[in-house]
Amino acid sequence: MKSALIVWGGWEGHEPEKGANLFAPFLREQGYEVEVATNLDVYQDEAKMQALDLIVPIWTMGTITREQEQGLLTAVKNGTGIAGWHGCMADSFRNNTEYQFMVGGQWVAHPGNIIDYTVNITNHEDPITAGLSDFKMHSEQYYMHIDPQIEVLATTTFSGQYADWIEGSVVPVVWKKRWGKGRVFYSSLGHVRTDFDVPEALTIMQRGMLWASR
Repeated sequence: MKSALIVWGGWEGHEPEKGANLFAPFLREQGYEVEVATNLDVYQDEAKMQALDLIVPIWTMGTITREQEQGLLTAVKNGTGIAGWHGCMADSFRNNTEYQFMVGGQWVAHPGNIIDYTVNITNHEDPITAGLSDFKMHSEQYYMHIDPQIEVLATTTFSGQYADWIEGSVVPVVWKKRWGKGRVFYSSLGHVRTDFDVPEALTIMQRGMLWASR
């Protein structure tokens, strides 16, 4: 049986517990033994971390100790997969650049806050986005600083309505990459749990978790 660890906490505005309650049953349905933790100390359990197939971090802002961070990064580098969304993965620990290096991007802005925008599927062959078409979101449109090594699966284009100097900017929404031997998956969708009521957003996250898994 495969094993997954969901770790939730940090800023409550991103509804981390609701996110954990949404995806833990899905992973169990896929045959995973799922552990849910609410403390970052779990990352320091080397034996547990090395044995995992998948980590799902749901932790916005906050801080992480050097020992906790290294436990997480080492596990991924050695082959444990990691998959997450929105600020729960790409705005987790603002002072930890090596963590951001692993993720492949960092949130920096969402001009206009909750707005209508379009997600454009750019890779129709990848199993994570296969069969999906462009779709609409009513949520935060994330402007990201990103690693040029990521493999982009979907993007969004900024209109400039709320920040005219970024008009026409095309920013990744969904990507995958490697960190050592580990697979890393990220989607910027999912500001609150109800964002996953959009079928495409939910499907992308579910498929991304399965892809990332060891």
